[in-house]
Amino acid sequence: MNESNMTFEEALDELEQAVARLEAGGLTLDESLALFERGQVLAAQCEKTLEEIQLRLETLQPSESGYESIPMDESGE
Repeated sequence: MNESNMTFEEALDELEQAVARLEAGGLTLDESLALFERGQVLAAQCEKTLEEIQLRLETLQPSESGYESIPMDESGE
C-alpha cells in the first residue's frame, strides 16, 4: 500500500512490525536495509500526519457570540 493512502494507524502499525522484524534478526543484509528504508518512509509519513494534526488543533475560547475557534500557538497553548 502506498503510504500516502495509509491512515496514521496503518502506517504506525506497519512501522512497529518493521521494527520488531529488525529487532528479531535473522534477516539478510539486503532485507534489513530494505526494511529499514521502508521504516524511514513510514516514520516520515507518521511525523507529517502528526504535524498536520497539530496545525489543526484548536482551542475554543468564549466570545460575545458564543465560542470562537482560536488556533493553538507553536508551544501547544
